[in-house]
Amino acid sequence: MRRTLYLKFLIAYLLFAVFGFIIVATLVYNMTVRYCERDKASSLYAESTQIANSYAADLYNSETSLEAVNRQLSVIAPYLDATIWIINPSGRLVLDSSQNLKPDSEIIINGFAPFADGNYYTIGNGWGTFSERMLSVLAPITADYQVRAYVVIHYPMKNVEKTSEQLLNISYLLLIALLLLSLIILFFFTELVYIPLRRITTATEHYASGKMDYRFSVDSDDEMGYLAATLNFMAGEIERSEEDQKKFVANVSHDFRSPLTSIRGYLRAMLDGTIPEEAHEKYLHIVLNEAERLTKLTNDLLALNSLSSHGMMLEKSDFDINRTIRATALSFEGTCHDKNLNIDLILTDGEMLVNADETRIQQVLYNLIDNAIKFSNRDSSIRIETTEKRSKVFVSVKDFGIGIPKEDQKLIFDRFYKSDSSRGKDKKGTGLGLSIVREIIRAHEENINVISTVGAGTEFIFSLRKSETMEETE
Repeated sequence: MRRTLYLKFLIAYLLFAVFGFIIVATLVYNMTVRYCERDKASSLYAESTQIANSYAADLYNSETSLEAVNRQLSVIAPYLDATIWIINPSGRLVLDSSQNLKPDSEIIINGFAPFADGNYYTIGNGWGTFSERMLSVLAPITADYQVRAYVVIHYPMKNVEKTSEQLLNISYLLLIALLLLSLIILFFFTELVYIPLRRITTATEHYASGKMDYRFSVDSDDEMGYLAATLNFMAGEIERSEEDQKKFVANVSHDFRSPLTSIRGYLRAMLDGTIPEEAHEKYLHIVLNEAERLTKLTNDLLALNSLSSHGMMLEKSDFDINRTIRATALSFEGTCHDKNLNIDLILTDGEMLVNADETRIQQVLYNLIDNAIKFSNRDSSIRIETTEKRSKVFVSVKDFGIGIPKEDQKLIFDRFYKSDSSRGKDKKGTGLGLSIVREIIRAHEENINVISTVGAGTEFIFSLRKSETMEETE
């Protein structure tokens, strides 16, 4: 397309020009000639009719002489640039403006047949009289209600053709002007369509070859500009997706390799006697913990893949979010005891009904509380709070731990992302918890936000839709 579209447009333009000139030179020419013939014939017919009704009629009514009529016609003929005859029905020439006929001479026009084709004019050589083509117009001379003779005006066809050629030249000039003006269309096509399209085509070739870092611009606010911006955005998203895929594979490989290396090492050490038999129980517990970590990582990956799929089905129902929070917080009693943490519940009303998938929301709460416990300082607290505003219920999970740097806050929901490098040493963390949280909240068409200050703690706030039953009772 990049190599032929412009050429096709140029060929179409040239064909338009060629066929335009052919049409003007043939069809328009013939139409112009016929128009000039009819127009001149009509004009001459008016003149011949006037002569037939005046001078010629007076001649046949014996009101004037032949010499007087001849003098009148000799004056009119040069003005019309024509030859005027008066000829009787038998073909005898009575008067000719181009010559003085002698009274005793008789000139017979052989083949004279007035109105033979049913028309008041004919084109030919004047019934064999002239050497050039003539436009001959006839008008009858009547006297005593009889056709006594005819006035015939012969006009050279070369003059008609000259007039038609002048009109045709105007047609040529108009065609040339039209072609020149159409160059404006070609210019706009080049600037607004072809050049942007060529840039887009070049970009797609780079993208097809895997060069997703190629960028281009089209300075236009129309569909071409939108297409270019969309392609740039698409390439950026694909490039980012490829980077994410590479990071994903690297993170999965790392998170699987570390526990597998530990399990293999401890088992081999126990088999070859490096670890004495009396210490086997201790190291079997370590191997079990590593296996549990692998199981959790696998389950999180499967859950995240399911949540990221389009059209994920949610089993929504009305349930008490406060009750779910209490039940989820209670499951962390042992972990909180080990770190001497308190979970403070600040729940609005005794019952707060929301419409959501209870199992998924419980998973969100579990991951947020687990995350808060993991990064809270010992002897501190975690606050879980619910508030309502209009048709929404907002749930807040806040810790008073190490906090998240500002530059990392926009990345914490990415898969496997860990804002603190030391977290990579956490044998229980997979880096997928917050990604799962975000996908579940998005599936509910709600939002989740984070507020964090380094050294002061982190707060996650997500929204849920209040149940219609609760709205009606208010």
